[in-house]
Amino acid sequence: MKGKMQKPSVLSLRLLRIVFVVGILTFCLSFENGAAGLPLDDVISKMQESYENTQDFEADFHQEVTLRAMKRKNREEGTVYFKKPGRMLWRYSKPKNKKMIINPEKIWLYLPEDRIAYLQPADQLPSSQLGFKFLTGMGNLRKDFDMRYTESEPIDGQGNYLITLIPKDRRTGIAKFFLTVDGRTFRIIQCRFADSSGNMTLLRLKNLKINNKLPESLFTFTPPPGVEVVSVPFQNP
Repeated sequence: MKGKMQKPSVLSLRLLRIVFVVGILTFCLSFENGAAGLPLDDVISKMQESYENTQDFEADFHQEVTLRAMKRKNREEGTVYFKKPGRMLWRYSKPKNKKMIINPEKIWLYLPEDRIAYLQPADQLPSSQLGFKFLTGMGNLRKDFDMRYTESEPIDGQGNYLITLIPKDRRTGIAKFFLTVDGRTFRIIQCRFADSSGNMTLLRLKNLKINNKLPESLFTFTPPPGVEVVSVPFQNP
């Protein structure tokens, strides 16, 4: 084997969190006439409407993961693509090139420097998981989350809404999402969450492009010649 294989449970947990985060990002993506100081229920209604009207999007992302046990911070950058139903692509460009590709048939994690690609059948992703609901367009904020403003003052100094989402489905391994939502456009500009081990992830988005009819071919993957393919059975974390 040319690369060091990750444990199946680690791959499964990573996958679920990526699906879940992309689902979160499909909210708040298309409004252009925001209003300051709206009640939470009005903001949630706008978020839900936006989610239902978003068929695809792409955005540049900056991700920081603070590893609690090792007391270090890993930074990655790239572009994320999403298309309903059931398709997404994380294309990492820094510090290393890699891809996570999901479509209705297959799930790939491709590490070009290691010349290895991990493969899972898409039908092994549990349909009961909250992340799956988001990926297929069936997510519902009021049904799937407990929600509140993060601070006593719901808007920060830049006019952005600060919202906490608490998943009702605890199988995600994430207790809370802390969102920063642009107060004018209702677009998510920052998402922060901690996993069960205390590792903190911060995700920032920019250059959002909504409903540009992304081709389905973008979400397919064929391993290049000489790349080792490792089949990994899905395991619930």
